[in-house]
Amino acid sequence: MPRLLRGMARTAVVAGTATAVSGRVQRRQAERYATRDANIYAEREQAYHEAEAQQVQAAPAPAPAPTAAAGQDDMLNQLERLGKLHEQGVLTDDEFATQKSRILAG
Repeated sequence: MPRLLRGMARTAVVAGTATAVSGRVQRRQAERYATRDANIYAEREQAYHEAEAQQVQAAPAPAPAPTAAAGQDDMLNQLERLGKLHEQGVLTDDEFATQKSRILAG
């Protein structure tokens, strides 16, 4: 019986050592893969942001909207011409008032 116990004890020690080594190897591999995956994710995230920044830079600038000042200048020019025509007598008071209201409404 002592041989049997000795053999069982030896088997238990070998099995325990193998389990401990196997667990350590699995933890190291898991850490290595986690680090690799984190690096890959960071590289892809950086590439995505760089591509996004390039698209923003490459996008054509929108055409400037017509300003209210340009419309007001045009309206003032029309009213000045209308006033000159009225002063010269080309337009009557009624015609002047009608055209003036049309320009101001438009």
